[in-house]
Amino acid sequence: MRTPGRSRAKEDDTDDEEYDGQDDRDSLTDVPGGVRLQKVLAEAGVGSRRYCEELIGAGRVEVDGQTVRRFGARVDPERQVIKVDGRRIPAKPGLVYLAFNKPPKVLTAMSDPRGRRTVADFLGDRAERLFHIGRLDYDTEGLMLLTNDGELAHRLAHPSFEVAKTYLAEVTGPVPKDLGRRLATGIELDDGIATADKFRVVDRQGQRALVEITLHEGRKHIVRRMLAETGHPVSRLVRTDVGPIRLGNLKPGDSRELTTREIGELYATVGL
Repeated sequence: MRTPGRSRAKEDDTDDEEYDGQDDRDSLTDVPGGVRLQKVLAEAGVGSRRYCEELIGAGRVEVDGQTVRRFGARVDPERQVIKVDGRRIPAKPGLVYLAFNKPPKVLTAMSDPRGRRTVADFLGDRAERLFHIGRLDYDTEGLMLLTNDGELAHRLAHPSFEVAKTYLAEVTGPVPKDLGRRLATGIELDDGIATADKFRVVDRQGQRALVEITLHEGRKHIVRRMLAETGHPVSRLVRTDVGPIRLGNLKPGDSRELTTREIGELYATVGL
């Protein structure tokens, strides 16, 4: 699948007329003035128009929960939920989904009256109004997600959806063997108990250690506070994963568009 927002299909609807009435094997009601389904799929980055027709013919495309097999079916991408192989696609025009590697000493905000560097300083002159999903501390670096999809942003940030986040932390060592168990059992903080979903030691070097911790909490400074409470203060913290999205080899200060598959995985993570 291709990245949305880059190589879009340019054809108009005339090359699809040959398919009208063919394989009418579903009861989906066409939306008056709607857009042909294969065109919506292609413009969402699923693939070429012909490839999208193959997906439709194979029964791999759903609109509002109903399998659609007609190439000429007309839909409303603004309102209808369209899925390929059970994964929702970003059909609504104009939506943007970015992964950003936040450097340290950058504020998680789009502006700052004190003149500090913000996330917006790294995004260029984008016309869209983007939201950062959740926050990273001023000194914390790593993966952030940005979008203008308000519904997805709300769900990813809301604690009730318990989206897992993974961090690499450089801490004061040595790290005892029972630290993972202590973190999983729960660490008492001033605002309640905090628990880790996963923990492992990645590397040990003298009095320093590199550890990986996964949790679904979003309280302020939560990772730093948990590790400090156990006697292992953090000297550097990098977020590497948000749900199914990984930082990978994205360089600090750089951003990239999420693929259609990644967006579908995010939708699935929060039940959209």
